[in-house]
Amino acid sequence: MFDPMISLVLVGLLSIACQYFAYRVRLPAILPLLIIGIIVGPVFDVINADRLFGDLLFPVVSLSVAIILFEGALTLKFKDIAGHGNMVRNLCSVGVVVTWGVAAVAAHLSLGMSWQLAFLFGAIVTVTGPTVIVPMIRTVRPNTNLANILRWEGIIIDPIGALLAVLVFEFIVAAQGSAISHTFLIFGKTIGIGLVLGWAGGYFLGISLRKNWLPHYLQNTAVLTIILGVFAASNVVAHESGLLAVTISGMVLANMKNVNVESILEFKETLSTLLISGLFILLATRLDLSAIAAVGVPIIVVLIAVMFVARPLSVLASSVGTGLNWRELALISWIAPRGIVAAAVSALFSLKLEEIGYEGASIIVPMVFMVIIATVIIQSLSAAYVAKWLNVRAAPPTGFLIFGGSKFSRLLAKEMMNQKIGVCIADTNWDAIREARMMDIPVYFGNPMSEHASRNLQMETIGTVLIMSPYKQLNPMVAYHFEYTIGKVNVWGLSNNEQAARPSHQVSEHYAKKLTLFDEGVTYGYLASAVARGASIKTTRITDEFTFTDYIETYGARVTPLIAIDDSNHYHTFLNLEEIVPEAGWKIISLIEPEQDDETGHKHSQG
Repeated sequence: MFDPMISLVLVGLLSIACQYFAYRVRLPAILPLLIIGIIVGPVFDVINADRLFGDLLFPVVSLSVAIILFEGALTLKFKDIAGHGNMVRNLCSVGVVVTWGVAAVAAHLSLGMSWQLAFLFGAIVTVTGPTVIVPMIRTVRPNTNLANILRWEGIIIDPIGALLAVLVFEFIVAAQGSAISHTFLIFGKTIGIGLVLGWAGGYFLGISLRKNWLPHYLQNTAVLTIILGVFAASNVVAHESGLLAVTISGMVLANMKNVNVESILEFKETLSTLLISGLFILLATRLDLSAIAAVGVPIIVVLIAVMFVARPLSVLASSVGTGLNWRELALISWIAPRGIVAAAVSALFSLKLEEIGYEGASIIVPMVFMVIIATVIIQSLSAAYVAKWLNVRAAPPTGFLIFGGSKFSRLLAKEMMNQKIGVCIADTNWDAIREARMMDIPVYFGNPMSEHASRNLQMETIGTVLIMSPYKQLNPMVAYHFEYTIGKVNVWGLSNNEQAARPSHQVSEHYAKKLTLFDEGVTYGYLASAVARGASIKTTRITDEFTFTDYIETYGARVTPLIAIDDSNHYHTFLNLEEIVPEAGWKIISLIEPEQDDETGHKHSQG
């Protein structure tokens, strides 16, 4: 017997299970979501989106896609397009046009699609997206330049490709049963209304946030409901202009000065993750496997055109004047998996076109899903080997991520930078981040576990995470998060002496083993007070004449060794209960307290 409640709960449980599985095995979540959707849908008929939602399926998908596009547009800052090199800019402009044209021609010639549907298909498959690119970059580990190009292409092209698809769709709807002149009139009205209402909605939200018209606890909810209101209002004024409106709203809000959208973006990311996961399973249940099989060989022809013709041509056309060599261009050409936005947008447009009786619209979804499956599976499994063969993989990650931007952390990071050690400070405290920026230390402002951090933190260069923040509730979660990202032996935190004295401050045995950073009794409070007393962080070279034993005897209890750099330029973090014996040629970064004045009991700087 069909029970809608059980089906909805099952979709939620399966979506979380797929996300967790993808997180553990470091694969794009879209792959397990798609496989599970096919299994519970067309294979075993356990869940069917049409049966579950009925007439509500179209509104549910529409509102979900509107939220997804708005969240994607919130990441599109114009300064990012200009700030990440010619290659990123070209890939998101010239590259989009090339991919669009090649994919459209292939779909028209191979599948017999009308030119309108072929160009809609081509527009949809221009989108890659960070949800599929970022996990692949972590696995492939290309050099820093290539990683930045691929990451920022995925972030920027997401809303641009979606916007292109929306515009093509609007043109198709406008042309339905209309003369050419009337088509352009309707299309112009749709675009005009979408631009005006989208700009007005985004600007109103920006002013509201800048002037604090809304209490903090209402901001996320208010933004969500207002954006859905903009979407609905735009659709009422001009048919199907709502998606354009919410995309424009997100872009306007993201680029307004003195408007902090970080908390809104984090909320939208959480909501989008839920929507995307459930939506993707539901959409996969609607796939008609027999229809895909009936198409046969033409599908393969289109896949070859998209992967082996469109992408290399778009990369080649975008590379003019960039100075990238053929090996780097080859890897960029190989990595272009399609993501969640392509799936969601294709499903929505297919539903809408079928609703108005557009012939052949049903082929859009299976074709887009086949492109997603092929690109994600083939490129995920092979990209690391291709990068290795091309000799463009980065060396094993050796950089440090410091969570907590205290004065001690900033001093340590600056000294590490002086010793050519890659380092980045992450913190949710703006004052700490601002101070670090003034010292020219690379920073990440926000929660390092967030989806935004996964897009913007260059984790492929990070080999060690040092947790040195005062946020006792957040520290364990950060530790567990990065254990799965870079390994358990590469995440360490400062001791918390309270856990031994206070039963209420007990932590798990597993986490307690992480709290061994630097030395016994070295807590956040100790480091803060030591720096306040005038302690400094210095680097000393160990020689045959001045051994590590001599070094310790010279400074005694005033020294706390932090980081050791061996003669092969490998870095070692000092830990309690794990002895490191530096040899001649090594360098030691240590915290050194000033000498104590025996008469006054105060400290003064060493002469």
